[in-house]
Amino acid sequence: MDYFYDILKQLIRTPSVVGAEHNFFMTVKRELEEIGVNVEYYDGVLVAMGNDPTCGYISAHADRHGLICTGHNEFQYAAFIAKNRADLTGNSNSEQLLSSLSDRFLEQKVQAYEPWSGSYLGMGVIKEAFLCPRRNNIIFKVDGFDYLFPGTPIAFMDKLSFDDNLVSAQLDNVVSVAIVIYLYHLGYQGTAFFTASEEAGKSWRFLLEWFRRFDVTTKKLMVLDTSPYETLEDILNIDIVLRNRDSNAVFRSPLKAKIKKIAKQNKIRFQYKDLYIKAKKEAEGIKKYSVGTTELGRIINATKGEIQGTTMQIPTIGYHTIEETAHTKSIDSMITILSKLYIKN
Repeated sequence: MDYFYDILKQLIRTPSVVGAEHNFFMTVKRELEEIGVNVEYYDGVLVAMGNDPTCGYISAHADRHGLICTGHNEFQYAAFIAKNRADLTGNSNSEQLLSSLSDRFLEQKVQAYEPWSGSYLGMGVIKEAFLCPRRNNIIFKVDGFDYLFPGTPIAFMDKLSFDDNLVSAQLDNVVSVAIVIYLYHLGYQGTAFFTASEEAGKSWRFLLEWFRRFDVTTKKLMVLDTSPYETLEDILNIDIVLRNRDSNAVFRSPLKAKIKKIAKQNKIRFQYKDLYIKAKKEAEGIKKYSVGTTELGRIINATKGEIQGTTMQIPTIGYHTIEETAHTKSIDSMITILSKLYIKN
């Protein structure tokens, strides 16, 4: 696994703010082309293909949270500016989480970069972050960036840290990207998608456009991600997170049974997130609630089930921060399941 963590460390140091993922895509493209994988770049999605492209379809979003310069000395949370989310109501899980996280950004170092080349433009420090009720977004004051033009992406300065068997960084969703690249090193020969703007609710459209462009359908789309939990104890008790459904669709794929079988054979502990949310909300006496939305659920709904699949996620705490933390066993477990599903020994 040392090589996997080398890949992850490099990717974490490469900024990929939602809406400004181009340089990150080029980094992923280089990594895969170096080992002979064919990679094509389409609007909003980087597509990798091995020698047997129909043997698997794996998707992982490539964007991470960050800031965008929106005026002189004015910075907003990138995923929630109007051009990305025109329908802010304050009701989504992400928006509710956003309002509770604003105080966590204080004194964090950030780096500005040129969105196409990825060139480093300087470093600043967040001095103030507050939720503006009129714009329904976090507004940041950053020292050191008075020279930046509107549209400049700003990433959190980040690096991977280890504490016993826990790893921390802004893992969502660079850890899944690293796993897919590592899977190709292990011999995966199928197709992989790296999507843009998932944090802004757009990635499913880019992915669906690829399927429609080539008139491809599948019941075996595998979407990888992280899944937020509240306490360290929560993530120590499970290894991977699965789903029967999200708020948009029921997941009906032969992959579900295969994953469950592999998990049991390898003593990998799993939990269905939709059932966990249902039990938790009902225990709290809440009758109306969302079981969450996913890239996959939106695609299933939009295609009326012509494209189907399942999700597999790594449980984490500290969601959407640079201290997002996962257990190494969860990462190992995801790689084990993917290897047994897709790599012929």
